[in-house]
Amino acid sequence: MTKQPFGLSAALVTAFDDVNRVDAEAMVRHAAWCLGQGCGSVTLFGTTGEGASISAPERSAVLSAFAAGGIAPSSVIGCVMANAAGDAIAQASELLRWGARGVLLAPPSYFKGVSDDGIFGWFAEVLSGLGASARGIILYNIPSVTAVELSVSLIGRLRAAFPDAIVGVKDSSGNWSYTERLLAEHKDIAILIGDERSLAAGVRQGAEGAISGMANVFPDRLLSLVRQGQGDAGVDELVNAVLAHPVTPAVKALVAHRTGDPAWARVRSPLVPTPEAARSGLGALLDRLGAAKAA
Repeated sequence: MTKQPFGLSAALVTAFDDVNRVDAEAMVRHAAWCLGQGCGSVTLFGTTGEGASISAPERSAVLSAFAAGGIAPSSVIGCVMANAAGDAIAQASELLRWGARGVLLAPPSYFKGVSDDGIFGWFAEVLSGLGASARGIILYNIPSVTAVELSVSLIGRLRAAFPDAIVGVKDSSGNWSYTERLLAEHKDIAILIGDERSLAAGVRQGAEGAISGMANVFPDRLLSLVRQGQGDAGVDELVNAVLAHPVTPAVKALVAHRTGDPAWARVRSPLVPTPEAARSGLGALLDRLGAAKAA
């Protein structure tokens, strides 16, 4: 059977109510919208989802709400960003038992200047700890956040050690020369582009799609990049505007504008919401680009 390309996954933003609790029901509605707009999956608890600020009980409650709300676990990827290997094993095990499509697994980020041997040892401990249940693992390269780059050779080493577990890499390095090396050596697995401005070029060189924060806003525009590998100046313009601000609050400001619900602009400390003037400017740009409004 021919393997189907990964496609587009929305790096889902996390909703908070007026007393800073996770609003899982709002997230379910938003996930359903993203899936209805053509996303093949949604990714919970990632960078755009403020995953590092979501507690273990909150993660469990979100998964329960998604199941109760009719979101199939097979359409959900869960991100794991932990420093302790034991915590990473516990979070990934919960996702896999729940039936998630896969796990987006970031390296530990507290210790700086670590070697490839050390990073390999951490991933090996986590994947060995998952045992036979390890599947659908997408390695998460986002050095701007973790200060740890997953070298192309390290990825090869991990794949050789855990060939049945690792199915892809999400590259959020924003480093096109790195992306090209990654595609040249590993495009037999799902290489996913984190920077939407490079998505079309990546697809033309063999990338299978993206886990994208901007898919919270206009998945239809991104699907054209994923399916046809054709650039979109409007996507580039909006991404550049978002990058002029702290990214996660800016994406949430766009979701608030798209839905007409200002509650989506809430973030959890240590992040702070995008200022009103910047929110207005981002919203005006989104309107000009003709992004679809919420149903």
